[in-house]
Amino acid sequence: MSLDEFGLIQRIAARTRARTDIALGIGDDAALLQVPDGQQLVVTADTLNAGVHFPHETPPADIGWKALAVNLSDLAAMGAQPAWCTLALSLPAADPDWIEAFADGFFALADAHGIALIGGDTTRGPLSISITAMGWVPAGEALRRDGAQPGDDVWVTGVPGEAALALALWQQGRLEVRAPAGEAALEQLRLRLARPTPRVAAGLVLRGLASSAVDISDGLLADLQHICQRSGVAATLELPQLPVSAAAEALQELALFQQLRVGGGDDYELCFTAPASQREQVRSAMAAVDTAVTRIGQIQAGAGMTLRDASGDAAEPARLGYNHFSPPR
Repeated sequence: MSLDEFGLIQRIAARTRARTDIALGIGDDAALLQVPDGQQLVVTADTLNAGVHFPHETPPADIGWKALAVNLSDLAAMGAQPAWCTLALSLPAADPDWIEAFADGFFALADAHGIALIGGDTTRGPLSISITAMGWVPAGEALRRDGAQPGDDVWVTGVPGEAALALALWQQGRLEVRAPAGEAALEQLRLRLARPTPRVAAGLVLRGLASSAVDISDGLLADLQHICQRSGVAATLELPQLPVSAAAEALQELALFQQLRVGGGDDYELCFTAPASQREQVRSAMAAVDTAVTRIGQIQAGAGMTLRDASGDAAEPARLGYNHFSPPR
């Protein structure tokens, strides 16, 4: 059975809930929203295309989760409380089973973070998902990319590089994305690729602590470079301080992981800077929201990025990061 456009919309709309901050939601030409007093609106948008952002055979529930997760990660990097989102779906066919499974993944994450679907669009075409996510942050308290100062520490949440390792193992035919893996280490990596964890709680507690922040979508090195450029500073990363993947270790793939951890994309972790005087406060804040965090370098005056190996020598990364319109190095 196939659905028409309005049947598809009704299937998705049935999963939404009424809220007092939504004066008018799905069903009209546009939504009417109420931003709380004293808050600034934070808006972000991302598009995921089949074969580019996820393998074609990825289960629809994982696609629904990831499509929202990458947007929530942007809100997290701004220290914003998620509030609303729109969803634009391009589908080859309106398969009700696919739609229900997609909605299962999408709303599992949406409900966990209190973000409401308020509208969108559907069309026939190659599989593509576009989401605009909105949140709010107290006026003047948003985390930004332009606040890093010389002397600040550089921090990262989680373990960058695991999603890129998962993709590499899938490309080698060693990891299956269609179903859970039987081996714990492989399943950990599969989930890092298929169901990334947006660090929303971490972003909220970093207000007033972090001097700058960015989410890692194109690779740690590439995204930290955004902070350096916007802040007019330089950064040094200490490679021995970067977190090590237990899953990569279990699979005896540490060498490949180490090639990918600064240039691999799709992590959706947070990279942020904070004054060195705030180290214990940063660790305490991250512990309070059960988020692993590692200090990996320092901000300096100047421009550019320096990587140092265990001997203190400058190191050359195997890849610089992902760019949609030019191949990674």
